[in-house]
Order: sequence, then structure tokens, then C-alpha cells
Amino acid sequence: MRNWQSRIATLLVTATLASLISYPVLAVDFVTDIQPLLETTCVSCHHVEKAEGELRLDTHEAALEGGASGTALVPGKPDDSLLYTYTMEPADSEQLMPPRNAGGPLTKAEIELLKNWIAEGAKWPAGVTLKPKAKTVGVTSDNMDLAFKIHAFIKKRAEEEQAAEFANYSSKIPQTGAAYDMVAIKGGEFLMGSPTSEPKREEIEGPQVKVKVDSFWMGKFEVTWDQYEPYMITQVDRRKNGSRKDYDPVKHGLLDAVSQPTAPYTEMSFGMGQKGFPAISMTQHAANKYCQWLSAQTGHFYRLPTEAEWEYACRAGTTTAYSFGDDPAQIGEYAWFYKNSNEKYQKVGIKKPNPWGLHDMHGNVMEWTADQFFVDYLVRIKDNPVNPYIKPEKLYPRTVRGGGWDDDPDKLRSAFRRGSAPEWKQQDPQLPKSVWYLTDAPWLGFRIIRPQTIPSAEEMYFYWNSAVDKF
Repeated sequence: MRNWQSRIATLLVTATLASLISYPVLAVDFVTDIQPLLETTCVSCHHVEKAEGELRLDTHEAALEGGASGTALVPGKPDDSLLYTYTMEPADSEQLMPPRNAGGPLTKAEIELLKNWIAEGAKWPAGVTLKPKAKTVGVTSDNMDLAFKIHAFIKKRAEEEQAAEFANYSSKIPQTGAAYDMVAIKGGEFLMGSPTSEPKREEIEGPQVKVKVDSFWMGKFEVTWDQYEPYMITQVDRRKNGSRKDYDPVKHGLLDAVSQPTAPYTEMSFGMGQKGFPAISMTQHAANKYCQWLSAQTGHFYRLPTEAEWEYACRAGTTTAYSFGDDPAQIGEYAWFYKNSNEKYQKVGIKKPNPWGLHDMHGNVMEWTADQFFVDYLVRIKDNPVNPYIKPEKLYPRTVRGGGWDDDPDKLRSAFRRGSAPEWKQQDPQLPKSVWYLTDAPWLGFRIIRPQTIPSAEEMYFYWNSAVDKF
């Protein structure tokens, strides 16, 4: 990928500086972030009436004093603080803190909070004494139980629509009224990857494998700000994981239980346009949760496409480098790319669609898929080429497809692949960095699919939560 920063630096720097003026990087807040963490995971075994290992963590003075194993808290030095270093122990370690039977190990986000708090001086308000508290189970309700409830809703809706034809359809998001269009794509076989003879081909696009996918509907266009922004920006006080702080299972429904993004630190279109333009700069996790949010209110199961489904839909029955043929000179009729994009994304649906009626599969914005990225992906799936899906086990890299407005034509080919990277959120000023936004990926968006066959609740849960606790 060309060095896009050199051409949109002014755009990003201006937005970033403006945001930093309005939203300075905040220190970790003890009362909001650290006190609840310590009270629900540590203090029950380390307080004045029960001090295992002669360690107390209920007061600042006691924490600084430490216990039999050493100093628990050294302000400014997390690597010398057992309160932090013991959280990094393997899950089966006897030194893991908190132990597995007491809520451990902590999530990566929680560990990062502890580390940053200590690094910032371990500020602890005077006179605050911590008390053991039970960790509220299901406080976010965005869990497996929620997946089962949404699954039941989807199954019920499917029973009501048994006679419905497998065809294209248009719909509106119930909560917002934003319209979206879905294209029916009949399943079949295709040759995935690119031939060695294809110009500008990369090694990670082969060897070619015959793959079979089942039928699904796919978004006719990339998800736009009209659809995405009401999900992204809400007048609700949320935890860092996106759960409502005021969640009440009595008065809140399925939709309220779905985690949604925390407020962005800047205007996330970076001035490139909103109405009718593709939504950008979201993490794969944010895109996954959008799919869950949409599913919970429509009664249809939506998710990101797998790599195989994406390429099958992009090729639309073709075997050429692009869905319109092999001649890159025609790319301007079908795609927004470096030479014609005016250094920004453009409104969806302006360029010609592919043979199956999908717009902007080549260019405009790159698109998330559901898979873990591997350079030898096609080798890995050759023994199981029916509905292949490589489930993610780590946060990076994950696969994106399609090329974007900042790319040359060879990056817009049907077989071109790319893996995500931590650098895509390099300018995020938050500590820890947000699980929702990729400040340095203004060329990345997504589109949704809806499989014709409804999967199990467990499968739904994994698709919607494949990045949870991996940040």
C-alpha cells in the first residue's frame, strides 16, 4: 500500500489536534476504573480482616507496604509492582493474581488499566478504603445468554417467513429508519485465489483452491454513515467495553443489552463526508457488534462475510483479475481508487456494479472479513474447502479485502488480500487504546451478509464476539 499519510496528513493532523484540544488524554481514574476492579477481584482476599500472604489492598498505605512476597505497589513503576506483574502470570500459575477461582485472569484491557494507573503514579484519593464486592455476573448482559435470546428471536422470525422467496430485498433499520439493500447470492463453487499468470499477483493469493459456499444475502453497498452513526453515537453512559452503565434487565430489551461504541474522540469521517458515504475507521470488533445490533432488532442474523464468501461475491462468477475482466484500464468505471478518488472516499453506489449487482467491491473502502489472516490461508483451507472459515484466536492480523480509495488498481483485484495491524490505531490518544476505533485506517469499512441457513446460538456468539478479551 502506498504511503497514504503523505497525502492526507493535513486531514488527520487537523482532526487529531482539534480533538486533543477538546479531549485531552485523560489519566486513568481511580474511582471509575481502578476501585471497582480491585474491589471485585482483589480485595476479598487482601483486606484488614483477611490478608492472604500478609498483603492488604484495601488502603493506599497498606498496598504500598506490600506483603510476604514483596512490594505490591510502586508508584510509577508497574514492572516493580506485584499488583501488576502477578496479573501477567500464565493462567495455570500459582502466582496468578487474581487466581482462576477468584475471577482471574484479568482481561487484557483490565491489565492495561492497572499498568497505566501505576505508571501514572498510582494516585489514590485520600481516605478511600476499599471494600470487598461481588463481581456482578451478567451486568452487561452482552453474553451467551443474550445470544440465545437473539437466536430465538431470529428462529421465530424465520418461521414466520417460511414461504419467503430467496430474493433481493430492501429494508429499514427499525430503530432509526435508515434504509439498506441486500442482494441474494446463490451458493456454489468457485476457484479461489489468483493464477500464477495474473499480473501483479502476490504469493499469498495462492495456490488456487476450489471452494464451495452456501447461499447468503450480501449488502448491495458498503455500510454507510447513515446506517452506522446512530449505532456508534448514543446518548448513553457506557463502560469502555460498550455496555450500558445503567443497564436494567427489567426495563431494557435485547437491543439495549448489545454493547455499542463509546463516544469517539474526534469526528470519525475526518471531514470526507457522511450522508451516503461509507462508514470508516472502525475495528473489526465494532463491525461485529454492529451486525449483532442490527440482528437484535430485525430478527435476521447478520455478520461479516468470511474471506471465501467475500471473494465469491466479488468475482460474481468470473475468473478474471477483476469482476469486469483483466484490463485495469477499465477500473475507473467500477471503482474509486488513487487516481480518481480525489484523495478521499466517495458516495457508495455511484460506480458500475459487478455482474451480481454489488457496488464498490473493488475500491472506495477496504472491507473487513471475519477471518484470521494467514499468508498461507489457501493452503490451510484446501482440505476443508466447504464454507471455509479460519476462526480468529488473536487480535492481529485479521483479513480485509477489496482495496480502497488510496490504492492502485492491482490492490483492487478480486484475489488481493491484506492483514490488519496495530499501527492502524497508532494515533489513538486513549489509554488503553479504544476497542472501537482505528484512527489510522480512514480507508477501511465493511459490508454485511445474512446467511440463508441460520447457525446455532453458539456460532452467532462467536461471530459477534471474536475479538472480545483479545485487546
